Amino acid sequence: MNIRSLTRGDGVVIGAAVLLFIASFLNLYSVSGFDIDVNAWDSLGTGLGVFMGGVIGAALIVVNRCLPQPRKVAGLDLGVAGVAFSVLSAWTLFWYLVDSGKNTSPAAGLILGFIAALVLAGAAIATPLVPALQAALIPAPKPAAPQPYGAQPPGGYGYPGAQQQPYGGQPQPGQPYGAQQPQQGQPPAGDFSPFWFAVPVPRPLFAEDGSPTPIAELAPGTWYLAVEQRGPALVAQTQDGRRGVLQDTSGIQRG
Repeated sequence: MNIRSLTRGDGVVIGAAVLLFIASFLNLYSVSGFDIDVNAWDSLGTGLGVFMGGVIGAALIVVNRCLPQPRKVAGLDLGVAGVAFSVLSAWTLFWYLVDSGKNTSPAAGLILGFIAALVLAGAAIATPLVPALQAALIPAPKPAAPQPYGAQPPGGYGYPGAQQQPYGGQPQPGQPYGAQQPQQGQPPAGDFSPFWFAVPVPRPLFAEDGSPTPIAELAPGTWYLAVEQRGPALVAQTQDGRRGVLQDTSGIQRG
């Protein structure tokens, strides 16, 4: 799971889910002439079915976003199921709010719960449609000073200047990056120079043999090394040493 793939819309979903959970412990109704203390958990149908239904929907949306590939359960996409849960929670709380019963008035728990569920459902639906909500929730780290091609920089993999893992083997002192790259100190072929880059949104990485099935997904917030250029496409290597072709290079951030 990669939390750097979360967007601002996902951040709104998480915040609204937390608020919805807190609202479930607050008083739902006030009755004229009586001092009552009833929250959502006095009825499991309300606590688990309505309030926690929205929280579960938010969890499905966030988990689906963090996974390398969208997952399906019983043929349903987790993200779509999460949106459905959140909309159902907001719809149910709306009718609890407008029809609270004779001599009763909605209290803090019901009002706050409806607002939280409405924001949750709105963010879940709007995130794929509004570009401002699609921006990365956690900004990509600033690139370090570029390292000479073929040198062994310090640190761990995942950002410019990181420890480089040779393709298909363990790193050795002074060993070049990848089996198919030039030796240290030898310039790359043509005018291409390897560089670090990050993608603005999740992008599929396809096999070098032209297979239409992606071998990995590049996630925003992680730096990858472009080792070769093939027309408009780039050959990149993932954290676990797999090489593939990034066909969509629009909007990438160079390190």
